[in-house]
Amino acid sequence: MVTIVVILVIVILLALFIISIYNTLVALKNRYLNAFAQIEVQLKRRYDLIPNLVETAKGYLKHERETLELVVKARNQAAQSLEKAKANPSNPSNIHALSTAEQNLAGALGKLNVIVEAYPELKANENMIKLHEEIATTENRVAFARQAYNDSVMSYNTYRQSFPQNILASTFGHTSDAVLLEFDDSAAMQSAPKVAF
Repeated sequence: MVTIVVILVIVILLALFIISIYNTLVALKNRYLNAFAQIEVQLKRRYDLIPNLVETAKGYLKHERETLELVVKARNQAAQSLEKAKANPSNPSNIHALSTAEQNLAGALGKLNVIVEAYPELKANENMIKLHEEIATTENRVAFARQAYNDSVMSYNTYRQSFPQNILASTFGHTSDAVLLEFDDSAAMQSAPKVAF
């Protein structure tokens, strides 16, 4: 009788342990999916600001139509990549595509900023100043949301890869690591103008 009780207690404790692992995996995955949703909100805000920036600049930059078109094209590609990533943020190829599209957009915006510097009247335009401030604020929000997402992904991956969770994770449908969202911040910096006196 005592052996049956001991075996029953062991089975119950083992079941509770397995349930705890499952619930923690689900909670950590939901946390990183929610963090991705926060990135999505900020990126959409930035994508909504970019057409206003381009429209404001159009009147002044008639000779720079190619650059403006490049910004619009990069913005549209980034928005499409975001929609794909939103549909399945667990898919590594979607996250990589979003990362690449964001790098292209950063490069196009960097070129636009270099051109805007050459037009003092545009740079002094009140609408342009406000848009630049809003975009800068949004960039900070994107960076903050991306950091929160990457922290959540790291927590999920660390837990999923730890023993004994790594044995049970695939049984529960957690078969692969979540992917960090990394933007090549140096892409925009490489195209920045060098000022010499």
